[in-house]
Amino acid sequence: MTFTTADFWIDTEEPVTSELQEVEINLLLEGLYQMYGYDFRGYVRASLRRRILNRMKAERLPTITALLEKVLHEKGYLERLLNDLSIRMTEMYRDPSFFAAFRNQVVPLLRDLPEIRIWHAGCATGEEVYSMAILMKEEGLAQKTKIYATDMNEKALHAAQRGAFPLKKMQQYTKNYLKAGGKKAFSEYYTTDHQYAYFNPILEENLFFAQHNLVTDGSFNEFHVILCRNVMIYFDNELQQQVHHLIHNSLADRGFVGFGSKESILFVPKSLPYEEFNSQERIYRKK
Repeated sequence: MTFTTADFWIDTEEPVTSELQEVEINLLLEGLYQMYGYDFRGYVRASLRRRILNRMKAERLPTITALLEKVLHEKGYLERLLNDLSIRMTEMYRDPSFFAAFRNQVVPLLRDLPEIRIWHAGCATGEEVYSMAILMKEEGLAQKTKIYATDMNEKALHAAQRGAFPLKKMQQYTKNYLKAGGKKAFSEYYTTDHQYAYFNPILEENLFFAQHNLVTDGSFNEFHVILCRNVMIYFDNELQQQVHHLIHNSLADRGFVGFGSKESILFVPKSLPYEEFNSQERIYRKK
């Protein structure tokens, strides 16, 4: 009887982690870095492993080494794997209380600045970027605000630049917007067809999208606000410290940084001092 590699995936459980599998994952991550410059070596291993094994199962591959061979030798395969490894869980006004606190407590301290520079680091498909653009417009600060949105995933950035989000999500996004202190009818900011909501191009006038990798790239400007929310939960402690250095070096004096609800500054080096501005919403200010 003859078997194909596909037969080994039918009605089977996820393979048990082994020492050999760990070696293969290390080789895959090293290959991604050496050949393409994408560095996932400092990501939390459990999440990476799950995503790698899901890609193996989808491709019906018997080993991670076979996956590495495709990445190195099959044109276009890299992008498919990157879409698996890149984290893109986001929504408009995610954690509405964070945006309410930002509107009520941070914005008043930004008003006197001649120019406001905001960086959304790891912006994914851009939902929080447009959330901020709407917030600053409602606060009368859009004209002097520049919002820089970056992500390592080029496909996600293209989606963000398009400014089109599934229409079926607008009901939840509207609820989030109102909880975050929205001042108008949310529907005023977009038009629709049968499938998507397209946000008003005027919101994009001061948006700047660029590919940037928090793991391998350096600082590119000085910002008054940096939002890096729900990104570092996927990094190990060493990589978190590295990214904290990047963020701290990119903040203007007395600038603000916002993290996700499950993120902490416990591992921030003492050489990077912050003061708690709103600890409940994970908003801190550079000393």
